[in-house]
Amino acid sequence: MSVLEIKDLTAQVKRTDESEEPIEILKGVSLTINSGETHAIMGPNGSGKSTLSYVIAGHPKYEVTGGSITLDGADVLGMTADERARAGLFLAMQYPVEVPGVSTSSFLRSAAAAVRGEAPRLRQWVKEVREEMEFLHIDPAFNDRSVNEGFSGGEKKRFETLQLGLLKPKFAILDETDSGLDVDALRHVSNGINKYQNETNGGVLLITHYTRILRYVKPDVVHVFANGKIALTDGPELADQLEEKGYDEFVGKGK
Repeated sequence: MSVLEIKDLTAQVKRTDESEEPIEILKGVSLTINSGETHAIMGPNGSGKSTLSYVIAGHPKYEVTGGSITLDGADVLGMTADERARAGLFLAMQYPVEVPGVSTSSFLRSAAAAVRGEAPRLRQWVKEVREEMEFLHIDPAFNDRSVNEGFSGGEKKRFETLQLGLLKPKFAILDETDSGLDVDALRHVSNGINKYQNETNGGVLLITHYTRILRYVKPDVVHVFANGKIALTDGPELADQLEEKGYDEFVGKGK
C-alpha cells in the first residue's frame, strides 16, 4: 500500500514583480491519502484548492515555506516535477495547456517512456492506447492532432483522463476535472477515473466545486477547503450538505 502524506504545508505564490511581497496561499494543510482511497476537496473560489494541487506536482510558481509532503516516506518536496511524476504522482490540470506541433501520439508515448523508464513496445502500446481511447469515447483522429490545440473543454478533460489511464500513477490529483463537461463527457471521464482506480488501486484527490461528479466517482472522505486550510473533514454526506448550504459558514475558518 502506498501513502501520500501532507503535514502542516504552507506555501506562497511568487509575484511577477520581484519587489512585491509573495502572497501566502496555503496556511497549514495536513492530509493523508492511502492507496485505493478517494478524497474530495470542495471549497469556494480562491480558497487555495488548485494551489495545493500545483504544489504537490511541483509547479515553480509556488514556493513552499513550511511543512512536508511525502510519498511512501520519500521527500516529495526534494524532487523535481519530473521526479515526482516518475515516483507516481499525476496532476490533471484545470486548464490543460496547448502544445502546438507535438502530436498526442508522440506526447503520450514520450510520457509513458519517462514514467516507466523505457519506451513501451510499439505494438503493445498501440493496443493500450486504442483500448483506452475506445473506453473514453475518444476519436482515433486525436492521435494526429497537436496536444490540446483546438480541443474543446470536454476533449481536453478526456485527454487528461486518457493520460491517467495509460500512465497508471500511484496517486492522481484531479483539479476540477469536471469543469466544462456536458453530461455525456462527465460520465465518460468519471468512468475513466473509476477504471484507473479499479485497475491500479490508486489513490485519488479530486478537487471540485460541485457534487455532480461525486455521483459517479464516490468519495470516501470529503474535505472543506477555506482560507488556505482544511476547515472540516467528514464522510460523503458532507458533499450534499455543501451543495445545499454553500460555504459561507466556513469562510474565516480553518483547522
